[in-house]
Parts: sequence; C-alpha cells; structure tokens
Amino acid sequence: MTDLKSLVLRTSGTNCELETARALDRAGAPADVASFRQLSGELGRLSDYRILVFAGGFSHGDDLAAGRVWGSELRGVRRELDAFVADGGLILGVCNGFQVLVESGLFQPDRAPQERTIALYANASNHYECRWVTLEAAASRCPWLEAGWRFPVPVAHAEGRFTCLDDATYGELEAGGQLVLRYVDADGSAPGYPGNPNGSRGDVAGICDPSGRVVGLMPHPERNLDPWNHPEWTRLGEREVGEGLRFYEGLVAAARSGAAVASAGS
Repeated sequence: MTDLKSLVLRTSGTNCELETARALDRAGAPADVASFRQLSGELGRLSDYRILVFAGGFSHGDDLAAGRVWGSELRGVRRELDAFVADGGLILGVCNGFQVLVESGLFQPDRAPQERTIALYANASNHYECRWVTLEAAASRCPWLEAGWRFPVPVAHAEGRFTCLDDATYGELEAGGQLVLRYVDADGSAPGYPGNPNGSRGDVAGICDPSGRVVGLMPHPERNLDPWNHPEWTRLGEREVGEGLRFYEGLVAAARSGAAVASAGS
C-alpha cells in the first residue's frame, strides 16, 4: 500500500494534533488534520485512511470529566468507527484521546457505553503529573508492539489512573490480551510512584479493544521523536531517533501490512 494515509482528529481544546501529525508523517503515513465536526459531516472520508488518531489536549475543557464530552459525541458515529476497524483500520488515542476512547465505549464493544467497567480517574497524587517514565509492552493483541520492548516517554495528565469496576473485569482484560503497556522501572520491575505516575491498577499505561486494532495510552510517544527530546539524552548512548518514532513506525507498518492480529501471549 503506497498511498497509506492517516487522519488526526481534533476538537475544541485539543493541542497535540500537529506534533501527532508530524510523528505519523515521519513514520511513513502522511497525516491530514481535521476537526471532528468536519469529519462528522463527511463520514465517507474515513475510507481514505487506514489510521485514525485522537490527539491529546483538553477536549471541551475536560468538562464533566476528562474526555467525557467528546467521548459521548463519538457514540453517534460508533457504527462508522466499528466498520472502520472491521475493515482493517487502526485507531489510536493518546492521553486525552485515550480518555475519549474509554468514554466512548470502544474498548468494550459488547457493552453499552453506560455499562462500561473501566475508567480513567484522577491521579492518585491528586495533582497534574508531567514527567518522563518508562513503559514496557506486554504480550497483547496489539499488532505492532513487541512484548518486552521497553522505552522512555513523557506523561502529562491529571486524570490517567486506569481502574476497573472489579477483579473480574481486570482478569478478563488481562486474559484477553487487552493490557498493552505498563509502567515499569528502568530495570523492568514494578514501579512505585513516580514510576507509575498516576496509581493505575496493575501499572497499566495502555490498553486495546478485543480486536487489538483500537489502542489507547496515557503517555505521549510523539514527544520523543528525536534523540534530544529526552532530558538526559547525552547519557543514553548513541540514538539516531527518539523511541517514540519507533512506536509510530510500528503502527504504520501494521496498517501497511494489514496487521494480522497476534494471539494474546504470542
């Protein structure tokens, strides 16, 4: 597929659409940026793209709760989004985009949105967290993240604490390969605060839907595209690019190949 394209969506309050588009451009999937209102009036445009990204920021001022307003708007186009995924499209939500996807119900397609059993709550520290952390990819259904890959990435959020209604929900997500990324210490061990910056259950930083094609994470890979983006880059050894670019390159490669979904644990 030589004409692979991506679409980055924004709405009132988002502020990461341009850096996200830059990441996709550099990864090989030229990105268009459009408002959600514009797309809603031209839903046929979705067929032009293989990757759809919900950018970070503070959509609609995070009124009611982070991502709730935009997430509720997505419910009106769920049929089109579900068809996009069923046709092989990949959807990514970053930070506020992750919050939006959680609120939309896309991660639990068999439940009505109001019956979802996962949420992103206020950080356990009770304040905004802006720092660098380390992530490790888990064995999951996500088709572009290799289990065990560990990389640095910045976070910037106040409501990123992943939580579940009960133990059964967490167990189902884990058994189904839907827990995609975890916060870890540099040596791969389970971190306390601030390695886990928000108190997420199981140190979860990102999840996917049962198909593996809808992925969300709280950290910002698009803010680590160049070696010097990391505050300690002179101590990290030779690096031609930032690790966040590899994240987006994997996403683009999966879209280009058709992304056969890996079995959980493979």
